[in-house]
Amino acid sequence: MGRTPIALTIAGSDSSGGAGIQADLKTFSAFGVYGASVLTALTAQNTTGVQGVLAIPPAFVTAQMESVFADLRLDSIKTGMLANAAIVKAVATALAGLPTVPVVIDPVMVATSGDLLLEPDAVAAISGLLLPRGDLVTPNLPEAARLSGEPEAASVDAMARQGRIILGNGARAVLVKGGHGGGDDAIDVLVTHDGVRVFSGRRVSTPHAHGTGCTLSSAIAALLARGLGLTDAVSRAKTYVRLALEAGRDLGVGHGHGPVDHLYAVRQLALPPSDQ
Repeated sequence: MGRTPIALTIAGSDSSGGAGIQADLKTFSAFGVYGASVLTALTAQNTTGVQGVLAIPPAFVTAQMESVFADLRLDSIKTGMLANAAIVKAVATALAGLPTVPVVIDPVMVATSGDLLLEPDAVAAISGLLLPRGDLVTPNLPEAARLSGEPEAASVDAMARQGRIILGNGARAVLVKGGHGGGDDAIDVLVTHDGVRVFSGRRVSTPHAHGTGCTLSSAIAALLARGLGLTDAVSRAKTYVRLALEAGRDLGVGHGHGPVDHLYAVRQLALPPSDQ
């Protein structure tokens, strides 16, 4: 038998379990990938909102990364909530030492509830320091607007243009997510140096979408760890999130924006054997 693929998430903790590190590890496990984690922040959080944030000292974020890097052979890495510019710098510095490991960057700025998860000065640090290490960056519409310096996109053309701007900051590929947009279809736009690909699917009508961004980026990272190419990984991850959203309507977790159902979804998604 081949070696079990290993993925690392570098992100914040969600005490209610629906997003952040907890969603990432659930997703890795659902795809048959061993998950390791580096905590960047603790949140007091539930399905109704974020009640508090405690950032981890950057030196200890670095210590966690060095500990993992020294022992585990990583097949992919994803970053999520990084909280502030000092943590972004620490993560970017450490990732520079692993140039061949695929990195998925989810530039988490605001929670589903609307609570701020990234200090304003960290946006420039993400653009200048972290994006050049990203094999894929996965901003939603508000995040893509912040990273591109443009108004929030209202069309596929605008999403593609903002993706190209972010690509110009050093990222190797950008997936601009349209989940925050309107219309019957949810449209995502993948921008690479080879061109633009549009992914369109029927929008799932549900208020229970807590952790969808974390889940999508960690699903892509898991599939990259299993040896899939980028476009195939994005396509399969999007199907996984759609199934998780549909199943999450019946979970009944919490009194606010509930989480998706990570474990139901993967049972409905045929996966190829790992290439590891």
